[in-house]
Amino acid sequence: MADETTLRRCIGSKRFGIEAHEAPISDFPRQPSQKDGIGRMCREHWNAYTSGLAKDAKARKAAVEEAPADPESTTPVEPEPARKRATPKSTPVGSSQGDAG
Repeated sequence: MADETTLRRCIGSKRFGIEAHEAPISDFPRQPSQKDGIGRMCREHWNAYTSGLAKDAKARKAAVEEAPADPESTTPVEPEPARKRATPKSTPVGSSQGDAG
């Protein structure tokens, strides 16, 4: 197994102001989906990153719920009348098994 003092690069995140840096491999979470099985961000920054994503999603949801309703969009829209299926004018003749040989 790799020496625990070996350093790995934490990629950071510009969006959340996380600087890339070197950290011991033991600081990285296991991530089976990655080729080497180790995450790309150290635990501390991974937690900050996912927390930032959750806060952004919560803020977007709140902004959508607080948005003023457009009166034109609340007017009921009548659905289109249901269309009837076209019935075939002729039915194919033959057995249902086809050429089973």
